[in-house]
Amino acid sequence: MSSRSGRFWVVTLATALTMAMTASLGVWQLGRASQKQALQSQVNQRSELPPWTERDLLEAGDPKAGLHRAVQLQGQWVAEANVFLDNRQMDGRVGFFLVTPLRLSGSDRVILIQRGWVPRDFTDRSRVPAVETPEGLVYVEGRLAPAPGKLFELGAAGAGPIRQNIDVAELSQETGLALLDFSVLQTGDPTDGLQRNWPRITEGVHKHHGYAFQWFGLCALAGILYVWFQFISPRRKRTLHGPDAR
Repeated sequence: MSSRSGRFWVVTLATALTMAMTASLGVWQLGRASQKQALQSQVNQRSELPPWTERDLLEAGDPKAGLHRAVQLQGQWVAEANVFLDNRQMDGRVGFFLVTPLRLSGSDRVILIQRGWVPRDFTDRSRVPAVETPEGLVYVEGRLAPAPGKLFELGAAGAGPIRQNIDVAELSQETGLALLDFSVLQTGDPTDGLQRNWPRITEGVHKHHGYAFQWFGLCALAGILYVWFQFISPRRKRTLHGPDAR
């Protein structure tokens, strides 16, 4: 095989791999967008169902089958187990998500309530914001959600009121609370000073479409450059300079 022929096949293989990779990444981004749209549709459908009470929640055979369903719960806050999740954003601002366990009425079971967002004190990063947590029986409205989402963290989940993430099993062991393995995103008026502008799941769909367009564009560019430099440009040279042109 001549060096010219060998170079042709190396370039061909590299181009094929590049186009396959970029095309697959574009398809993956479109898939992520479709997943988010489907999940948002499920959230919308389940939000129209009658709210679950704490009794419905505890008697459900598989409570996770009711994820994203509206809930109206009664219970008591376990304020001493408050956790402020660090580096959480809402409306483009960085602060804390306050998570407070709620002991459900008539049961020893406890569920984590993501109560809302509060700004942090950047002059003293160890300072815990003052948020009112009423004593006695409280009523909480929201929707059932997975356990609080996790951010990248080196090592195990930390301890103390300010943490990067929550591990439900570890927190249950640490506090002695019988925690359920999901949470509630609290809704309603922010009378306690917390913001509850929870983002819609589909808010990032346009970004996935944009990334997909970029990957498909790179795929097309690789193919166009391959055809130009491997076929069109050599043929033009031969036409202009004769068959011995290189």
